[in-house]
Amino acid sequence: METHTQNNAKHAKVEDACCVSLSNRQLAFGCVSYNSHLLAFLALWKRNQGKVRSHLTSVCVTTVVLCGTATAAIAAPASEPELKIGIVQRFGAKPTDVLSLQATAGDRLTIQAKTQDKEKKLQATNIKLETVMQPLPKATLSERVVLSTHRSFETAEHTAKQWRQMGIEVEIAQPDRWQVWAKRDIYNSPLLRRFLLLSLQVKGNKNAYLDTQVLQQVPQVNLVVDGQRYAYQEIDITTNKNLIQISEGNNQRDLRLYAGRMRLQPNAYGTYTLVNEVPLETYLRGVVPHEIGANVPYSAVEAQAIIARTYALRNLRRFAIDDYELCADTQCQVYRGLSGTVPLADRAIAATKGKVLTYDNQLVDALYSSTTGGVTAAFSDVWQGTDRPYLQPVIDAADSVWNLSGQSLAEEKNFQRFIGLQQGFNEAGWSMFRWRKESSLAQITQDLQRFFKANNSPWANLKQIYQMQVTERSPSGRILKLAVQTDLGTVILEKDEVRSAFSAPRSTLFYLQPLNKGTNSLWGYAFVGGGFGHGVGLSQTGSQRLAKLGWSSAQILNFYYPGTQIEPLSDRITFYSEESFSTATTAK
Repeated sequence: METHTQNNAKHAKVEDACCVSLSNRQLAFGCVSYNSHLLAFLALWKRNQGKVRSHLTSVCVTTVVLCGTATAAIAAPASEPELKIGIVQRFGAKPTDVLSLQATAGDRLTIQAKTQDKEKKLQATNIKLETVMQPLPKATLSERVVLSTHRSFETAEHTAKQWRQMGIEVEIAQPDRWQVWAKRDIYNSPLLRRFLLLSLQVKGNKNAYLDTQVLQQVPQVNLVVDGQRYAYQEIDITTNKNLIQISEGNNQRDLRLYAGRMRLQPNAYGTYTLVNEVPLETYLRGVVPHEIGANVPYSAVEAQAIIARTYALRNLRRFAIDDYELCADTQCQVYRGLSGTVPLADRAIAATKGKVLTYDNQLVDALYSSTTGGVTAAFSDVWQGTDRPYLQPVIDAADSVWNLSGQSLAEEKNFQRFIGLQQGFNEAGWSMFRWRKESSLAQITQDLQRFFKANNSPWANLKQIYQMQVTERSPSGRILKLAVQTDLGTVILEKDEVRSAFSAPRSTLFYLQPLNKGTNSLWGYAFVGGGFGHGVGLSQTGSQRLAKLGWSSAQILNFYYPGTQIEPLSDRITFYSEESFSTATTAK
């Protein structure tokens, strides 16, 4: 990345202040780390931005950046944590959005609603939250610099760290796909945002862009209580029994029961999020049966309970931008409240209460997926970022069926032979263990256009695909690089981009088989592979097989996360520390 200055640049005039210019030498790397000139410029800008003249005689084109600091370690609390789960993340995105909330029998809802200048307390057995599009007195600019777009939080977080190292303060958002934004309270004016974007473009960055909207109206939530309508920005809802029933849309028969409290609050996207504030162990009752299943061997359920607890506590930073911690879908863990709880899962949660999986006194990155395809993946096989010592390729079988050290799956011949194996693995016989999906060139082209458009990439303008080829695999067989030859040139897809870019594959554990369909030209490709999901860490399918063989939850977890320990939560356990990964890698 690089900043940009004009030759003979003139100073921008700011009322009651002189302007500070930065030299080309100071800006050479696109990051001026708190030098005196930058601090002076920022101080002047902050003090005078409300008085900046409507037109400037000329503008010195520089980039103002602030250097980021590493995320601080988060230590574990002594008592049971209470989590904030975004169960409805984008309420108000559609003008027809409706939520119904009601108390259980014999109870009432207590509603505390407020705006910036008023508060109101109400009680009722049921309420509705409805969306109304509110016209604004005048058009309002909504704008942010989107630095990059990603399929996963893991890659977004790694990229955010890289931006910070280059001197740009950022925040991670999820308007739909994960994105890294230039921090809005730093780049808080059109001028600063354009300074930043111009510097990136001069350096050659074609993916960063301004997401600009001129708003004529915004969604407003109407609270409907006993036929009366109230307009509030934040709404807290509690009950005496700590139980609330919720349904989306106008179908109040599809009620879902949640424990704890509810809060409707604004988010970073101009809509609202319904947040469930719930104790950790109660939260797990709504996760474990929906993740592992309701009728599976007990030790597999215990293993799921331990890693679900670990995953939740280690990922509390995911939605910091919106002031909650976790979502309720597969971008975090599937959470359905108290609807669908089962005695088997409740038993496993109670038996493992407070127990987490650790490595070197820190919570592990407790990633897991449905089906590995016979071999787990290293962290860096799938996402950008530093490997975890306990997330390394493991053949997913109780017995020896493949020597990974002697027959690396990075070699294409070995890989295709491995995919041809059907028996001996923990997941053998499951529908997603092995699969074959065909896709025409027309469909592949549409997939890629959609993918690149979502990423604001110039490759979205491609019209034709000539050839595709896997050019690099990891030792676990995952695709690291896939080359696509198009009418615009050859584009390289990396790691989890591959699964995002195409509709056919269920994982990145596959090879391509060209198809002609009886003609002399290429019709498309068969994606031939195995597994469902990223394949890192525990296989939910494989763990059930190991449990049937009599393995304990501790044995299952040690198999998928070698070198880890099961421990009770305590103050000495760190939830998350960014620096630990580089330390672990250096020590290997």
